Amino acid sequence: MKVEYLAQFIDITILKPHTTIQQIEETVKEAKKYPFASLCIPPFYVPLVYNLLKGSNLKISSVVGFPLGYQQRDAKLFEASGLVKSGASELDVVMNITAFKSGMIDVVRDELSSIVLENSGIVVKVIIETSLLDYDEKVNACKLVIDSGAHFVKTSTGFGSSGATLNDVRLLKSIAGDCIKVKASGGIKDLQNTLAFIEAGASRIGTSSGIEILKELKKKGMSPE
Repeated sequence: MKVEYLAQFIDITILKPHTTIQQIEETVKEAKKYPFASLCIPPFYVPLVYNLLKGSNLKISSVVGFPLGYQQRDAKLFEASGLVKSGASELDVVMNITAFKSGMIDVVRDELSSIVLENSGIVVKVIIETSLLDYDEKVNACKLVIDSGAHFVKTSTGFGSSGATLNDVRLLKSIAGDCIKVKASGGIKDLQNTLAFIEAGASRIGTSSGIEILKELKKKGMSPE
């Protein structure tokens, strides 16, 4: 497996609340060396990173309603459109989990579909935070994301009680089929787990360890020169 091939599965992320501008700049510098699917950054840094990436093919993704998802609908719509105007090509949107668990399915669907419709041409990944859902809720959340017109269903924010699991990815993939793709995120830090999640059905991997994972691939001699 080539490094360039694996990199295309990875959204390299830097979303910790204590992230500094220096860390953002260093991550951008390193990430530009590889064909990652995207660089996922805090909303505050999107204008800065857009300028830093001029002349690069690396896409910017950022987060909406992160990490709890219970902001009002209009606030999420405003945030999403602002990120796109600032240079984001992809949006990772946290589902309104409290509304979903309260049975307000139409409210959640309307919010997500509105974000998709108002940001045409932008890849939308919906985070359902699987650690907070039981089996039936995971199934219904995935179906809801499909109905919304989003492009990915994503397991986790990385800020919940646990991150992605192989069983959850297999479940989401079995429901999503070819309708939408699955993104695994949260706690994926090494090559072995990255490959396992891809084998389980993930088309994207969200990880802050993307560069280290690619270096591990090279070190193990799995990537031909």
